Amino acid sequence: MVKSFVTILTIAVVTLGLAFTCGCESDAQTGALIGTAAGAGVGQAIGRDTGSTLIGAAVGGGAGYMIGNESDKKKTRAEMESLRQQNMQLQQQNMQTQQQMSTVTVNIVNSNGSITPVTLRREGVVYIGPRGETYPTMPTQEQLKQAGYGF
Repeated sequence: MVKSFVTILTIAVVTLGLAFTCGCESDAQTGALIGTAAGAGVGQAIGRDTGSTLIGAAVGGGAGYMIGNESDKKKTRAEMESLRQQNMQLQQQNMQTQQQMSTVTVNIVNSNGSITPVTLRREGVVYIGPRGETYPTMPTQEQLKQAGYGF
């Protein structure tokens, strides 16, 4: 009885020492390490011999690895989803920036002092008005008034 307790205690101390010094890189590795220690302890407690301890260690290690591996997969999926969302946000920001760079608003001062904003889209060197009319250069307020904007 005392010998098996000492064996279990020794396995637990060695396992904990390994866990703190090895620095497992994944949940699968950590799960395998913890599962091996727990399985070895259970195997020793049940069978009280080396064979039982080794079988318990193998079964516990395998089970711990599988559980940890599923945790790793879940983390990877979450990280991939986060990266996908970040990528989508960057694409949207890029599109907004491109739209802002390719549009210009001309404020037309009306006869009563009010302002009528006219947003033009730039395609190459041509400016396109809201009604589809084109201008070879950036139109002036007067040109836009002649085209029917403002009053």
